[in-house]
Amino acid sequence: MKKTDILFIAAFAAIFVPFFLSESLYAFFRNFTTEWAFTASFIKFALLATMGEMLGHRIRTGSYTSPGFGLLPRAMVWGFLGMTVKAAFLIFGAGVPSVASQLGMADTGVVMTGGITTAKVLLAFSISFFLNVFYAPVLMVTHRISDLHIGETGGTLAGFFTAPDTAGLLRQIDWKTMWGFVLKKTIPLFWIPAQTVTFLLPPEFQILFAAILSIVLGVILAFAAAGKK
Repeated sequence: MKKTDILFIAAFAAIFVPFFLSESLYAFFRNFTTEWAFTASFIKFALLATMGEMLGHRIRTGSYTSPGFGLLPRAMVWGFLGMTVKAAFLIFGAGVPSVASQLGMADTGVVMTGGITTAKVLLAFSISFFLNVFYAPVLMVTHRISDLHIGETGGTLAGFFTAPDTAGLLRQIDWKTMWGFVLKKTIPLFWIPAQTVTFLLPPEFQILFAAILSIVLGVILAFAAAGKK
């Protein structure tokens, strides 16, 4: 194990461990994520999903970053995507139960806030299904475009804020990997089941679980980015 591995593990532990050891810190975290939900989502994804990409880079290359990796631009992209994830959770989390109610399911709001029942599992699965079918592909392709733009501009902040050639970047995507692995396999086999669990958890645990999943997402997309290689 390298020194960088120890530092990475220590940084990861420093993010999570205090909230399990201190009730006041956990209460602050829970209140902050409720009252400043989109800010909290930006911070969470900027930190954790970027760490996931760094971990993927470490597994593939032996180091957490490399020249042109663009750590800060990547964190900014993930922060923005984190806010869209929060919006998607709100939209699908409220919209799918509303549709279920229109189709005849009674008391969908009560079902989602109550204990684990067959109806709650069905609703959680439905929310996860529609979220991942209609929103997740947009997130993943958007991330890949930003990833390519960061690479083309040398990973610099100045380059990141230049206008991307979106049409050209879309042509550069390895669609065989994007479709054959990221969309066709990880969405039905991992993301829909994983986020079904997310929507079964109490709100405070949803936050923690989503944070862990954002690390997994960063790793998956880091490997997808290396598909041609």
